[in-house]
Amino acid sequence: MDEYIDRVGPMGAWAALTGIVALAITFAALAFPQRVYVDLIWQYYWGPVVADARGLGCVAWAGGAEIPCADAGAGDGPTASPGYTFVSYAGYIPILILLLVGIILLIRRLDIQRYRAGFYALFPFMLFGGTLRVVEDANVAGARETGEMVMQLPYVAALISPFIYVTVFLVTLLALLLSVWLERNGYVSGYEYPLAGIGTAALAVTVGYLGYLAVTEPFAEFHWLILVLTLVGATAVTAITWYALQAFAPEINRGTEYMGLVVIWAHAVDGVANVIGLDWAYRLGPGYNLTPKHPINEAIVNYTGSILPASIAEVTGVAWPFLIVKIVAAVVVIWIFDETVFDESPRYATLLMITVVAVGLGPGTRDMLRAVFGV
Repeated sequence: MDEYIDRVGPMGAWAALTGIVALAITFAALAFPQRVYVDLIWQYYWGPVVADARGLGCVAWAGGAEIPCADAGAGDGPTASPGYTFVSYAGYIPILILLLVGIILLIRRLDIQRYRAGFYALFPFMLFGGTLRVVEDANVAGARETGEMVMQLPYVAALISPFIYVTVFLVTLLALLLSVWLERNGYVSGYEYPLAGIGTAALAVTVGYLGYLAVTEPFAEFHWLILVLTLVGATAVTAITWYALQAFAPEINRGTEYMGLVVIWAHAVDGVANVIGLDWAYRLGPGYNLTPKHPINEAIVNYTGSILPASIAEVTGVAWPFLIVKIVAAVVVIWIFDETVFDESPRYATLLMITVVAVGLGPGTRDMLRAVFGV
């Protein structure tokens, strides 16, 4: 194995491994279509995308017809619902690790330096990813209104998790390659400037499109109060957390420095957006609350609702523990990434920091803007 890696290089070995995994999954699906494709791949990975794209709470396999569960018979299973499950997480996590290794190898090959500058330059892309996901939510809302989706399957899958991560990654990769080329050919003094500019432009276009829908289409609205409350609330929670860390445990921030501030804010946005969207959105404009999309926040909401008396839950809501969990998790992450980690492997540490921010800010932006635009 070592001789093979020496011969083809790390990137070649990674590409070969990725190809082998893809071929193995494809072969297994073809050899055992019911057990592998229908009962595993479709039920836990593709079926939820179909249900999400059609705005259905549940779809049944039905021999490949993929019909609403309400129309399905006893033998039309399995069924799939939008969102993630622990089974899907078990598949996505190894794939994510494999992709992260590939990204690390690519960055090493490009010989990109100034990692912290790259971290901040990629921030708009993290907002862009969540905003782009809301475009698909608007597509579903439009289908409910008109009976026809503007974007059809399978193309709309590019805007639905987990495929949207690939979409955003490819856009980011092209922007990064262009930015590095501009720097090395003397057009800019640092790759981070065009990279941040491209990300900001992509974000502005996507938000502009949602704003256009809010003005011109009956299925979209603009609830500015939700936007203000989410951003102000997340910023206030971040400020309080950061001040407490600086005052009582400043050593926690020494490794990440202001990158830690971004990590906390990203997860505060996710937490506050969930609290507002799941408990209070119906009082702030849309007229209904969102439903949890992930098993973790769904479990927290269900558990809190089961132990709080109804009279108290009516006042406090049931999603607020999710915000606490998000902030605690963010603080633990920046505590783990101390000075030693950044000194020994700054490239690897920065990439993981980017991933941690994206995991919070992507879903948080989507939850916030779904409620803001009423889709």
